[in-house]
Amino acid sequence: QVQVVESGGGLVQPGGSLRVSCAASGSIFSPVAMGWYRQAPGKQRELVAVISRGGSTNYTDSVKGRFTISRDNDKNTMYLQMNSLKPEDTAVYYCNAVYRAQVYWGQGTQVTVSS
Repeated sequence: QVQVVESGGGLVQPGGSLRVSCAASGSIFSPVAMGWYRQAPGKQRELVAVISRGGSTNYTDSVKGRFTISRDNDKNTMYLQMNSLKPEDTAVYYCNAVYRAQVYWGQGTQVTVSS
């Protein structure tokens, strides 16, 4: 059974940085793609960034130039480096791991940007 676990959330001041991680385990295969999503209170879950197994990336416009997604295929682990954080980045951040037949989600990690 595949498990996806996020870590690294927390409280940070505006303008600060934070890195969150996502580890996928339980499969002999590496995920075809992995992605970060976020959901703020009262809002729908939105895509933040995705990365393919080959390293191709895509970002939502609001985080371009501030966030960087990366992955280590040997460890089936993905990272999101978040710089120049803004209060509107406050949300629960979820990651997913996409395999051929199924998508697995983590439980989420809270990121709060506040002074």
